[in-house]
Amino acid sequence: MGIISTFLGRFSKAIGIDLGTANTLVSVRGRGILLREPSVIAIETETRKVLAVGEEAKRMLGRTPGNVVAIRPLKDGVIADFDHTEQMLRGFIRKVIRHHSIFHPQVVVGIPSGVTEVERRAVIDAAKKAGAGDAYLIEEPMAAAIGSGLPVSEPTGCMIVDIGGGTTEVAVISLGGMVTSNSIRIAGDEIDEAIAAYIRREYNLLIGDRTAEEVKMQIGSAYPLQEQLSMEVRGRDLISGLPRSAKITSDEIREAIHDPVYAIVESVKLTFEQTPPELSSDIIDRGIVLAGGGALLRGLDKLIAAETEIPVHIAPDPLSAVVLGTSKALEESESDPTLRKVLISSARMH
Repeated sequence: MGIISTFLGRFSKAIGIDLGTANTLVSVRGRGILLREPSVIAIETETRKVLAVGEEAKRMLGRTPGNVVAIRPLKDGVIADFDHTEQMLRGFIRKVIRHHSIFHPQVVVGIPSGVTEVERRAVIDAAKKAGAGDAYLIEEPMAAAIGSGLPVSEPTGCMIVDIGGGTTEVAVISLGGMVTSNSIRIAGDEIDEAIAAYIRREYNLLIGDRTAEEVKMQIGSAYPLQEQLSMEVRGRDLISGLPRSAKITSDEIREAIHDPVYAIVESVKLTFEQTPPELSSDIIDRGIVLAGGGALLRGLDKLIAAETEIPVHIAPDPLSAVVLGTSKALEESESDPTLRKVLISSARMH
């Protein structure tokens, strides 16, 4: 039986999925990251037929007839619309395994650490209905730590801060387990919303989500910059209803995003306060590691370092840390019992 399972394990497809609120990444064993697309699905409203998933669906936003809608089926890191999540997952799995396979793939999906048992089951069910053979879950902070190259199996404390689109996950990991963790539903999306709200309030200018995200990426910062940046923002004038533009500076955006950024900082502080003293000293020596798209916000590492007085490092590939960790955990779980422990199967859920 052991030989058969090893044979099946070696020749079946092993897929790691970072099912994010904003983007979904898929990695396939031996082939690396094959898909990195927005978590969007486009459907026809009358027939409920799926027209596109991912990048193609996002391109349809605002450019389609009234009978087509583009939906983000995940909210704050969890499934808000089960059927559409399942259809989106199926579309993504088909994109990476184009030809028919006699084996159903083994799938590991990264989930926020704060999700309920019901939400966990929903993800496993969605993965199985989308074509997975065996489906496992891994908590995102653990996946991000593995994908960032942290020594999670060792008896030493590592702190990871994973800032995605819908959630920020902070965890202290030692010996393959999360010693303490906090998950808050404040992350990249809330930073975008804060930018849009500020521009609406201060300039009477209505901008879309994509514009707000663009502003964040081009001139957003969590810590004062040596040289102030500025950009022109186009939107709709709330008084006249006509198109208008305004010049916005990086100082203004830093003020606009103060509240969500400091909520993330407070979550880091709280997690550190809950950490046992022996592991705290490891973290002071090793530093805090930032992963996820939010890690790329200018000066966030400096702000967290200034507020905690602990060195802060950005993961080598912050955007891919979770998906790299999901596939690595599955691949190495056969030989590493510590990594086998971090995978959650439906059998382990009560």
